[in-house]
Amino acid sequence: MAIKQYSLYDLAILLDAQLLGDGNCLVLGVGDTATAAPGQITFIAHKKYIPQLATSAASAVLLKAPLPDCPIANQLIVADPYLAYAKLTKVFDNRPQTVVGVHPSAVVDATATLGENVKIAAGCVIEAGAIIGSGTELCAGVIVGAQAVLGDNCLLHANTTIAHHCVLGRHVKVHSGTTIGSDGFGYAPSATQGWVKIHQLGRVVIGDNVEIGANCAIDRGAIKDTQIANGVIIDNLVHIAHNVTIGEQTAIAGCVGIAGSTNIGARCTIGGFVAVSGHLNICNDVHFNGATVVIKSIDQPGHYASGSPMQDVRSWRRYMVRSTQLDEMAGRIKKLEK
Repeated sequence: MAIKQYSLYDLAILLDAQLLGDGNCLVLGVGDTATAAPGQITFIAHKKYIPQLATSAASAVLLKAPLPDCPIANQLIVADPYLAYAKLTKVFDNRPQTVVGVHPSAVVDATATLGENVKIAAGCVIEAGAIIGSGTELCAGVIVGAQAVLGDNCLLHANTTIAHHCVLGRHVKVHSGTTIGSDGFGYAPSATQGWVKIHQLGRVVIGDNVEIGANCAIDRGAIKDTQIANGVIIDNLVHIAHNVTIGEQTAIAGCVGIAGSTNIGARCTIGGFVAVSGHLNICNDVHFNGATVVIKSIDQPGHYASGSPMQDVRSWRRYMVRSTQLDEMAGRIKKLEK
């Protein structure tokens, strides 16, 4: 793979940045401030990291405002250094690319439709009637079920599964091991037959510019569709149950579980290890701290949390003992008040 390199002048144009220093300085990558090597550009997103510049070997730095005494003379001044850093990671992305075309070991049904410039790697399976949009890349071992639809310029990493009839929009990224369209957890109890499976007849429908992490499970709807709107980002190890809807630009961190038929609004953030009960309605702009247990609907935007923070074991034991005494103590207080 050819080494990518850009002049600082070119990067300034790309980022709409003010250039201070040598515009001919060549940048070969992005580095952490403390460990950056010569030829790399770093960034300062918070003033507490400025002291690290004194020992940094980086050739250039992204800053919000000029630093006259900065040890690194080559500076790009931008409104948001962290956002500029995010844009540079795309420029220097080193992910190996699948070549255009269909690998000889891939199995593509004769009734499937492949768009222009698709990239189908080794061991992929594309079933009957599936549609793969132009420019979409399927890494090794991806399975696309019958009648599934993938929009243009999607990227499915190795060993992901898109089950039958599911729909992905444009520019969707799905990371390794994730399954989209697995059966929802639906069963009817029977006194004579035990648990009778409810076959899941809906789909999963995903909008544009969605990114889904590794080893997630997104269940298809029981009758209506499970829906994920445009711009949603989902971390690793997330389970989204059947009939859930998630609004635009919502972000979900790792190890979250959302039970069936819950509606999550737009621009919400859900911290790691949050558990959301089923059949709830969460309005727009709600933010859950990590490990929150959500058991009721929310109709007011804001921040919500539950659970107790970590403490040493002896203090936690005392706390748990006291918590079991609260009901008795409340009764005694009522008697005293009378």
